[in-house]
Amino acid sequence: MDNFSIGFIGAGNMGTAIMKGIASSSLSDKITLYTFDPDASKVEALSKFGVKSCSSESELTAACKYVFLAVKPQIIEGVLKAAAPGATKDKVFISIAAGITDEFVASQTLPEAKVILVMPNTPLLLGEGASALSRNDRVTDEEFDFILNIFRICGKAAVIPKDKMKEIIAINGSSPAFIYLFAKGFIDYAASVGIDADAATELFSQSLIGSAKMITDSGKTIDELIKMVSSPGGTTLAGLDRLYEGNLTDTVKKCCESCTNRAYELSK
Repeated sequence: MDNFSIGFIGAGNMGTAIMKGIASSSLSDKITLYTFDPDASKVEALSKFGVKSCSSESELTAACKYVFLAVKPQIIEGVLKAAAPGATKDKVFISIAAGITDEFVASQTLPEAKVILVMPNTPLLLGEGASALSRNDRVTDEEFDFILNIFRICGKAAVIPKDKMKEIIAINGSSPAFIYLFAKGFIDYAASVGIDADAATELFSQSLIGSAKMITDSGKTIDELIKMVSSPGGTTLAGLDRLYEGNLTDTVKKCCESCTNRAYELSK
């Protein structure tokens, strides 16, 4: 084991995306990647990126300084119990499982375990991820910065308080699905009035990208940006009036609250 050995228990979409991001980055010549997954085909597909395979969770944990828990929260307890024999106090566990706490990871491995919690999202698959990170007190600044840098390679990353890791899920982890549903409404409307689906998808998608850049780069508040598009008596205000009638922002808030409540139900 060395300080630049990183292992992934789980080679699903998210774990694979992070591994590919590391393998294609400037860090690749300094890092040795390992993975374990019961699906041998997933592991084999990663071999061309230089990822080494392990035969079990405990073998991977013993081999690596940093151990990513890239599995669903519903199965993480069994995964941690299987990984525990390879755990030592110098290891750093990185959980991307929704709702899982650092205390739970420590309870299944070592009482003094170093744990980093991460909530990534699926645009990470394109190198455009938005990831929230926190850590427990045992993780050093150097260790945390190393992992933070990995997620910045795969997109944007922000550090938040540990006690907000469940609440953040609605903001970046689950929000792509909510945005896709919002987009579907516009694209379905285009089809209903005879507009080509490809053209509508391209124009609306670019509108999402451009609007996001206006939020991050224009220096204006959300309310100011809405006003910029809304000419008195114009088409935008006519549409906005219907969204206000439907209490869109209240609906979004209830959506986020339901997402957070489920995260607490999954919490261990």
